[in-house]
Amino acid sequence: MSIKHPVVSITGSSGAGTTTVKKAFEDIFRRGRYKAAIVEGDSFHRYDRAGMKEAVIMAEKEGRDLSHFGPEANLFDKLEDLFHRYSETGGGQTRKYLHNEEEAEPYGQEPGTFTPWEDIPSDTNMLFYEGLHGGVVTSDANVAQWVDLLVGVVPSVNLEWIQKIRRDVDERGYSAEAVTHTILRRMPDYVKYITPQFTHSHINFQRVPLVDTSNPFIARDIPSADESLVVIRFNKYRDQDYAYLLTMIHDSFMARPNTLVVPGGKMGFAMQIIFRPIVSDMMEKRRKLMEF
Repeated sequence: MSIKHPVVSITGSSGAGTTTVKKAFEDIFRRGRYKAAIVEGDSFHRYDRAGMKEAVIMAEKEGRDLSHFGPEANLFDKLEDLFHRYSETGGGQTRKYLHNEEEAEPYGQEPGTFTPWEDIPSDTNMLFYEGLHGGVVTSDANVAQWVDLLVGVVPSVNLEWIQKIRRDVDERGYSAEAVTHTILRRMPDYVKYITPQFTHSHINFQRVPLVDTSNPFIARDIPSADESLVVIRFNKYRDQDYAYLLTMIHDSFMARPNTLVVPGGKMGFAMQIIFRPIVSDMMEKRRKLMEF
């Protein structure tokens, strides 16, 4: 961990909603005029799109599980090296994964490929990661140990599946059967490499639906924010002014001494008032250290 070069990491599985958290932090960065080195978790996959398809086919023929959740399909060592190097020097290397034609066009590349590795700019205030493995710990890599603020985004599992199925079917053109197959193929890696991260996370946001999601594979709609509650568990940052949070967030309540529950529609607002002072404190400590 580092005062001079802090690392903020948002971690959660595919379809969990980490992008929502990323937008909240981008607003905090903009308002505070902080310059963050933005790192996307997909950049540390081992295979491009074509290579991953081939690797999955080969693994299935050999009776092995292979998914983007596990170490075989990722560069955990390079991700840890980035977090480590940045925390010590403010430097490191990253790249971009080009998801679609719009992202790929400026680089003159095909969608589903990676850009070359590049050095992170030397004038950033912090590193900000959003992806699958921001707190992963394995026998060979410990990414979590270098993170100053680790945020887990963890919908109830049925809601997570509904969000993934609907996104991949409606936006990416996959069949429901193909997405279901992917969910089942990923399950061993989900249990072994995704879920344990939320033990290490400092603050967890878990959206819980208030409507029936008992069969996520036939659900036609994603439960809305107003049909949900968000359970916020504080671990490292449990020294909060809970009375202030309860006053500011209408209809919120404490479920446990370190657990705040807020209406689903207030999730973004809750993130703002929780994370803004944490990031501000990080930047103030950094400023004071940089003066010496």
